[in-house]
Amino acid sequence: MRKLFYWMTSTDMNEARVSAGILFLRIAAGGFMLAFHGWGKLINFGDRWGKFGDPLGVGSELSLILTVFAEFFCSLALILGFKTRAAALPLLITMLVVATIVHADDPWNKKEFALLYAIPFLTLMFTGGGKYSLDAKWFRRSD
Repeated sequence: MRKLFYWMTSTDMNEARVSAGILFLRIAAGGFMLAFHGWGKLINFGDRWGKFGDPLGVGSELSLILTVFAEFFCSLALILGFKTRAAALPLLITMLVVATIVHADDPWNKKEFALLYAIPFLTLMFTGGGKYSLDAKWFRRSD
């Protein structure tokens, strides 16, 4: 317990704490998005084909493909810390589309959830994956 307290309060290990925080953020935001949004769309892909909303006017099918790509595949990349900044961008765009277009006429509480998801994705675009990521391991960098 003493070591944990020291680790959390000491300035000597700042890089490790920051990277641990980024790891937690990646796993939490990516994991929630993948498990509660992306997975359901992926396994019901065929049922949603032709019936999915088209908020950008690109067609129902392409909207579904782009959404599944972001919510499942980019979330998985985010969790692993693989191309973290690039993976966070489609997720951020998806959440901004949901908040500003899909729920444009809805009350604030419908928009709030998507915007709360957008915050960690934007944050990860600034920070990269941290030192506990595949980016750091494979490419010797934290983005």
